Amino acid sequence: MTSTPARTPNRMLAQAGLTGPRLARVGPTVLRFGLAALWLAAGILKIGDPQGMVHSVRAFRILPESLVHPVAYAVPFVEIALGLLLLVGLAVRVGAVVSALLLAVYIAAIASAAARGLHIECGCFSAGGNLTADAPTHYAEEIIRDSLLLLASGLLVRWPASAFAIDRLLDRPFQENP
Repeated sequence: MTSTPARTPNRMLAQAGLTGPRLARVGPTVLRFGLAALWLAAGILKIGDPQGMVHSVRAFRILPESLVHPVAYAVPFVEIALGLLLLVGLAVRVGAVVSALLLAVYIAAIASAAARGLHIECGCFSAGGNLTADAPTHYAEEIIRDSLLLLASGLLVRWPASAFAIDRLLDRPFQENP
């Protein structure tokens, strides 16, 4: 009686060619592309509505009025630039740190709004602002989502090496022709 080898996760990964260095790059590559898509979508959706962004930033009641406009105008461009850097894989670790910092700021702002009883929409993927009295807030979901994205950013800070990244090309020493 012959037995078939067990289909363990390690054996399946080996059969798919995802072992060693390849496997080590799959996770970071997925995280990098996922975060890139997030930041690009968030920035692109906001960039066409600068007044909506002003309204959104002002609704949090955190910044002095003199900083509301500069922050509101800068955020979409920072998000798009961050998304592009992560997409092409240039300065991945730095991009992941900036991503983590932005997400930490967003989490703190949302938690602050919730703690102060503000009734606002975060404006994460659009112009946010004050909600009507009967509209539901989604603070818990937004904090959980951003916390998971913060975790993804932290993992990418720790393991930035990924496939299809310009950083990989820059890390290789130049070969001299004999």
